[in-house]
Amino acid sequence: MKTVAVFEAKSRLSEILTAVEHGEEYTVTKHGAPIARIIPARQVDPVSMAEAEELIARIKASRKGSMLSEEEYREAVEEGRD
Repeated sequence: MKTVAVFEAKSRLSEILTAVEHGEEYTVTKHGAPIARIIPARQVDPVSMAEAEELIARIKASRKGSMLSEEEYREAVEEGRD
């Protein structure tokens, strides 16, 4: 991943975007601190993908059976009757 300051990113934006189209990644900094990332649009953040896969797995697991114990289920039914 390459790093570029804001003023440089503004003056080289076309060049940077061409590089990004070919898979390069850039971090844009302001006063030395990172403020943005420029990445290819089709690239997925691996952390987000892992979180999504975990959520899908939990949803599929919940379809296999109730996540409540039998006692919790009965209590919920009784509360709903009040």
